[in-house]
Amino acid sequence: MVQHDDDVPDELVEPLREICLALPGAYEEQAWIGTRWRVRGRTFAHVLTIDPDHHIVYTRAVGGGRTEPLPLLTFRAPPEEFEALVAGGPPFFKGSWGRDVVVLVLPDHDADWAEIAELVTESYCVLAPKKLVAQVRGPAS
Repeated sequence: MVQHDDDVPDELVEPLREICLALPGAYEEQAWIGTRWRVRGRTFAHVLTIDPDHHIVYTRAVGGGRTEPLPLLTFRAPPEEFEALVAGGPPFFKGSWGRDVVVLVLPDHDADWAEIAELVTESYCVLAPKKLVAQVRGPAS
């Protein structure tokens, strides 16, 4: 377990940690800001808190006018899911880097951890080697 020095609340980091570290070969590390979970050197989930005054791109994407720090989760999505998530609008939006990066603004309370677990697991499957993906999804039919 990595001590995170970001201001992401523990009630968001802990469930993410449990979800991510249950995936084969996944590990956690401190990111440039926040905490990230990786498989074979590739980040499949990253939680961080942004300051709207310093991260204007994110602030605009989530509706502007926000002044309080925003906890975000970034993850990868396959093309069909990516399009559906981004088209649905808030709390999802396209990351400012990568063709398949989705950003989810995490709620202050009552997060849907089952949905977040599905999204993070799918992100893991986008980046993990086939051998590890088979351990999550089972053998291909």
